[in-house]
Amino acid sequence: MRRLDNDKAIKLRKQGMSYSQIKQKLGVSKGTLSYWLRDYPLPEKRIRELRDWNERRIENYRETRRRKREEILRDVYEKTEEDLLPFTKRDLMIAGWFLYWGEGTKSQISEVSISNTNPAAIIAFMSWLVECFGVDKSKLRVRLQLYSDMDIEKESGWWSKMLDLPFTQFRKPYIKKSSLVAVKYHNSYSHGTCNVIFGSAKLGKIVHMGLKVLENYFNTNAGV
Repeated sequence: MRRLDNDKAIKLRKQGMSYSQIKQKLGVSKGTLSYWLRDYPLPEKRIRELRDWNERRIENYRETRRRKREEILRDVYEKTEEDLLPFTKRDLMIAGWFLYWGEGTKSQISEVSISNTNPAAIIAFMSWLVECFGVDKSKLRVRLQLYSDMDIEKESGWWSKMLDLPFTQFRKPYIKKSSLVAVKYHNSYSHGTCNVIFGSAKLGKIVHMGLKVLENYFNTNAGV
């Protein structure tokens, strides 16, 4: 039986098969094949063909896995979208308070303010102010935190377009002396940090007391 496998291995080798291909057919270890086929090296051209084929196979495998991951995530996204949307005004009210609890400025009660690198988070905050509290969007003020190696005018224009706010509502940006390339995980900071401010002691009290309500609720219901 061993001799028969040896003969088969040599025959397959002469057909241009790699050790892996022969092993798959015969169930023989690569160490054994290396001994049996030591006098049967593959031509350089065939080695290049196998290498190219293997690289394509690996790439095809990766592409298949990537598509499957994307399909799974797309299904999860669609189900979650169905669960979450559309937002009611109450949904937005609650979501906004939680957003502010995590990201909002809490040091001053005379204003409400949020900073983030993600324009979607800033837009959500602005929507919360406008739709839930009747804030006039033209009363919002914007201050950017940018880096010394950035194109300040370009980044200001980008934020103005993303937030749909004119330059007249932008304060002078704060420029950090460090460079963008020196910031770890700099992709999330690719357009700097945006701070949107609405000065209102009345709304500030409402927002801060809302945060207190949330804090008291979860402290009281801890473990439930």
